[in-house]
Amino acid sequence: MHYPMYNKQMETITTSITNLDLHDISRCAKTYNVDSFFIVHPSPNQQSLIKDIMSYWQEGYGGVYNPDRKEAFNIMRLTHDFKETVDKIENETGQKVTTVATDARIYKNSVSYKSLKNKIFNEDKCFLILFGTGWGIAEELINKCDYILHPIEPGGTYNHLSVRSAVSIILDRLLGEFWFSI
Repeated sequence: MHYPMYNKQMETITTSITNLDLHDISRCAKTYNVDSFFIVHPSPNQQSLIKDIMSYWQEGYGGVYNPDRKEAFNIMRLTHDFKETVDKIENETGQKVTTVATDARIYKNSVSYKSLKNKIFNEDKCFLILFGTGWGIAEELINKCDYILHPIEPGGTYNHLSVRSAVSIILDRLLGEFWFSI
């Protein structure tokens, strides 16, 4: 998600895309067998840049040179906003989308990783997990979601991971091996 996001002053802004996020998140999503990775950005200029990067890896030399990257980029999709993303998924799957916000802050109705992992593996639902950029997803969007996932708790006072790092950790916790018990 690139809008609505917070900046350092907790003002609602639109964030810019980064090339590394596109690469690393698409590779992580493909590794964990995620059906689609949506980049949600309202700006036509940023959308054009995203399309150029995607094209290079899907149809250009990048896809020939590195077929693994092409395969990861093939699950990447571009939308303008949250509503369009939800509508696309619901139209394609015929299911109501269950939305899950992620944030570094704790909310009173946050759910645990174990609880959400159990829902993902045991309920026949379509889940959309929202990851924020900048200083996090604006509360107005978080409050529209069905669930809010507990933050990644590193055990220290600093908690401001890059979105690509957070995606990797969270997807592993939710879609990875059942190696732990809480």
